[in-house]
Amino acid sequence: MIRFGTGGWRAVIGDEFTRANIRLVAAALARRMKREGCAEKGLCVGYDRRFLSREALIWFCEVLAGEGVNVFFVNMSCPTPQIMFTVRERKLPYGAMVTASHNPAVWNGIKLFTAGGRDAAQEVTEAIQEEANRIRPEEIREMDFEAAKAAGIIRIIDPRDAYLDSILKQVNTGAIRERRLRIVLDPMFGVSLTGLLTILYSCRCDIDVINDRHDAFFGRHLPAPNPETLVDLQYAVKEHRADVGIATDGDADRLGIIDEKGTYITANETLALLYQYLLEHKNWKGPAVRNIATTHLLDRIAEAHGERCIEVPVGFKHISVAMERHDAVIGGESSGGLTVKGHIAGKDGLYAASLLVEMLSVSGKPLSALVQELYARYGEMHSAEYDWALTPEKKEEIHRLVMTDRKLPGFDRPVDRVSYLDGCKVYFPDGWVIIRFSGTEPRVRIFAEAPSVKEADKRVRKMADFVNLP
Repeated sequence: MIRFGTGGWRAVIGDEFTRANIRLVAAALARRMKREGCAEKGLCVGYDRRFLSREALIWFCEVLAGEGVNVFFVNMSCPTPQIMFTVRERKLPYGAMVTASHNPAVWNGIKLFTAGGRDAAQEVTEAIQEEANRIRPEEIREMDFEAAKAAGIIRIIDPRDAYLDSILKQVNTGAIRERRLRIVLDPMFGVSLTGLLTILYSCRCDIDVINDRHDAFFGRHLPAPNPETLVDLQYAVKEHRADVGIATDGDADRLGIIDEKGTYITANETLALLYQYLLEHKNWKGPAVRNIATTHLLDRIAEAHGERCIEVPVGFKHISVAMERHDAVIGGESSGGLTVKGHIAGKDGLYAASLLVEMLSVSGKPLSALVQELYARYGEMHSAEYDWALTPEKKEEIHRLVMTDRKLPGFDRPVDRVSYLDGCKVYFPDGWVIIRFSGTEPRVRIFAEAPSVKEADKRVRKMADFVNLP
């Protein structure tokens, strides 16, 4: 069965991520496009550096071509946000990217985008999922990739310059040139390096690079920027006496930051710093949008500036919709994805990195000092996050206890309210805890936020013990 989650369709290579299933997804998308009368307009497609990504995209495109759908094929591994940007700029009805983003190396998948370059809404992916699971393999038509190129159905494009130029136009390159920051880049064996080097060299930054080779196993680490995976970057920042270390995940839509002391800066802190910067230094006005498992520091910053913060379920498509609906300044999530008003509707690690470099340059202060000032002004909020692999039986047990019976642990502090918007979130006067199932892997996650790391960990443990997780 093909199952779409919060970040597209993802599956283990050779298990559910197979040529047969890739063809089914392509056929379902092609049929939808033909029904909507947009097959001739076509779609933009790309792939990352994972094992089988290019081959999978060719199989995908052969079915699209066989069904008479025009394809704009980006003929080199590229960031996911570049595909989203191209869908928007070329006014295409759809786009697709072969990637499993930050999932382990044995996974791959397909992300789908719709008009405007936004993540496909749940109703779209559910409809494609249902149709794909109904199609019989013998019904699928396909056309050889090279033959489709010769016929002009598949066209090779290179939109990289347009994408990078759009980022350079949106950041204060003059301020960055004056500061002359020294930066260490860690693309985590993914697809961000060429783009980030182009942007930062254009701004006269001094750059050192680690983990830049093509390695489909991502150095045997998870290609997600977090404290466990960025140890090499922490050492490199201190060794090179850099001002900042910047990492992006496998498909470059998420960001990880190391300050000049070699300390990991959480995605929550990065998001809060950038929101404050946009409000106070760029004089933008508007709310922030965050998912239900992201810092309430954004709420405090918004309130201090006469704005508000909108909470949505996990899944960046919900953030994109809310940003447009509320004319928000910034939207983001605790896993490192964020976007800013005026850019693409989806998360973009290259743009986020460029904006952070601008913030450092304009402030003239070390990143560690900016974080200290943030907490001095709004109060400390620290997060904890843990996850566990799940069997179907354990998932059902937890769901019944927490979501159906709606039982809670006995907390040692007053509970303000409980939300079941996405999982179960318990709000306290000084923070919160949430338990929810992953939309991309068979795992359950518990997040918490509190005035101290110790208290956040305590809240996670309380919930984990309640549902009998080790």
